[in-house]
Amino acid sequence: MAAVFITGTGTGVGKTFVAAGLVRCFRELRQPVNALKPLVSGFDPEAPSGSDPAVLLEALGREVTPEELQRISPWRFRAPVSPDMAARMEHRTIDFDAVADFCGAAIAKHSGTLLIEGIGGVMVPLDKRHTVLDVMVALHLPVILVAGSYVGTLSHVLCAQDVVLRHALDLRAIVVSETEDARVSLDATLTSLANFTRAALFGVRRQRPGAHNDAVFRQVAKVIG
Repeated sequence: MAAVFITGTGTGVGKTFVAAGLVRCFRELRQPVNALKPLVSGFDPEAPSGSDPAVLLEALGREVTPEELQRISPWRFRAPVSPDMAARMEHRTIDFDAVADFCGAAIAKHSGTLLIEGIGGVMVPLDKRHTVLDVMVALHLPVILVAGSYVGTLSHVLCAQDVVLRHALDLRAIVVSETEDARVSLDATLTSLANFTRAALFGVRRQRPGAHNDAVFRQVAKVIG
């Protein structure tokens, strides 16, 4: 069994796009795969279609039902803000140990590849004391870091990389997901990043998806193992 944690440099950079692409890749390879997104904000229970959990379920070939949503994303919040803020707005709190235990139980019982997608960026707060990084440290899984290709992403990637490596986590790959209407090209972003990382480095295209991305996801799948 291989399990990996998919995190990002921030919100909206393409974590779910990458996670769903990898799910479809493993399914095409006829390898067992599952995906979780334990926490999600900006979730409308009256219109779940198009939400991150729904995208993952559709990639897995499963229906978007309340039961399936609860199975892969137990902590769902309406407000499109950080999870600690979203929980506070609903007079709720996030039990960090429960989140870690939920992921740990899934890792223990799954026999194929398990993709666990985080929320927001590496340092997004979950409560008064914990961030997404604390979940990553508790699980101690290989990490895939997803970033955009916008101006400013180089610093964001290198800061996130520094934090991950300082906590002795296995940064298995960095995937740059093309940002719409970015002022720099995806290839230029990858060229610059290659000077500052030893992790496997990949780029996926959002504006012209297709065979290129299929090949990239197969390469990332090999890195996961």
